[in-house]
Amino acid sequence: MKELFTATVTATGGREGRIRSEDGVLDLALAMPGVKQDTTNPEQLFAAGYAACFDSALNLVAAQEKIKHGGSEVTAHVTLHQNTDGYSLSVKLDVLVRDVELEVAQKLVTAAHNVCPYSRAIKDNINVDVGSRIS
Repeated sequence: MKELFTATVTATGGREGRIRSEDGVLDLALAMPGVKQDTTNPEQLFAAGYAACFDSALNLVAAQEKIKHGGSEVTAHVTLHQNTDGYSLSVKLDVLVRDVELEVAQKLVTAAHNVCPYSRAIKDNINVDVGSRIS
């Protein structure tokens, strides 16, 4: 397996602390949702990464299949759940593909879900609901 990139981020203080990337580009305060303004949380960061990765996967698949569209947009909703045995996550992806038929959008979304590194990493571990729409 060929390594393409390694992201290195250090967290201190857990959910009430700070994260900083090795290169300093990412340097953010963390807090529980709704506690402090101008902070983020692990679920928001996961949602951002997943949405960006899935959108890239969708556009890669579209290019490979020579399917032209008018742009795409992915919104990731990451929910933290408290269970009797701890905590878990679930994800809902809303995928918008412009200027294609719904069947084409669904084909792209299904293919993207199969190649997206985030989707592959959490397969069979986290409930992921993927919905496509067109405009």
